[in-house]
Amino acid sequence: MSIDTNQLIIAIIIAVALAGTLAYLFWRQNKEVQKRGKPKKEEEGSKGPAPRQLQLQAYERLILLVDRISIPNLIQRASHPGLGIRDMQALLTQTIRQEFEHNITQQIYVSPEAWDAVRNFKEQNLLIINQVASFLPAEATGMDLNKQLLDLLVQNPKASLQNVVSDALSYEAKKLMIP
Repeated sequence: MSIDTNQLIIAIIIAVALAGTLAYLFWRQNKEVQKRGKPKKEEEGSKGPAPRQLQLQAYERLILLVDRISIPNLIQRASHPGLGIRDMQALLTQTIRQEFEHNITQQIYVSPEAWDAVRNFKEQNLLIINQVASFLPAEATGMDLNKQLLDLLVQNPKASLQNVVSDALSYEAKKLMIP
């Protein structure tokens, strides 16, 4: 019940392309900050520490969201023995969507680049789950899907954007803490 090599390569190429795009956006934002000399202290119209505290809390929640929807953590929390492949696929994708929707309001407190990074991570994970599931036979079990997903990430650690997204969110949060 292993994934065809060509299909795996295609899935990896898509994941790496997404990672490259996110890395480029993070690099570009970093260059813009360096060009201005200092990071923005506060958004126009904001007064005092309350808006900054809300922004920091939003970054904290988004870092937690990224951790919760990472495929290994998702499998650990959402795995139910005895589920078929389609049921497991639906459970994993539904869990990602619910977690994301639960945190959707945080986008008002973070930069557009940070929100795009989180949204791209969510989309990448949905794509990986759906692609791996589509390569497995219909009679495969949910455990087979989970094993293939974990094998993919172990064989290709760069296929996941989790560290890149978490680092980008941490970087932006740290900019807010500079007086």
